Amino acid sequence: MVEDSMEVFMDDFSVMDDTFETCLVHLGQVLQRCMEKNLVLNWEKCHFMVKEGIVLGHKVSQKGLEVDRAKVEVIEEFPPPILVKGVRSFLGHIGFYRRFIKDFSKIAHPLCKLLEKEVKFHFDDACMISFRFLKEKLASTPIIINPD
Repeated sequence: MVEDSMEVFMDDFSVMDDTFETCLVHLGQVLQRCMEKNLVLNWEKCHFMVKEGIVLGHKVSQKGLEVDRAKVEVIEEFPPPILVKGVRSFLGHIGFYRRFIKDFSKIAHPLCKLLEKEVKFHFDDACMISFRFLKEKLASTPIIINPD
């Protein structure tokens, strides 16, 4: 069933197909297999027949992959860092979306330099430009289309 009618990641799985009827058949097969193997599902986390959903921090729909808007809003509100810890936190948050931002490494370079050992923390204009540019890029990111 894996890759034919369902996708699995760790303890999450998604069942899909082109038609409603065959999707129901596949869902029935997956639920039957869960019962046979004594797997217990958390029904509060189960979503059935959705056209879009959040998977691993990405919005998945017929349009492809998009960043989760709620996570983007957190990053948009992020104040400019005043300590190394803040730079590390910002890069950690935004690094999750690096594949959505062309030339991420080049753009983030001034911020990454602040994380090097024995470098004095000086959040200069280059760092501020990098910081603002990354926030702007994430907020206006295009959709990534998966291969068919």
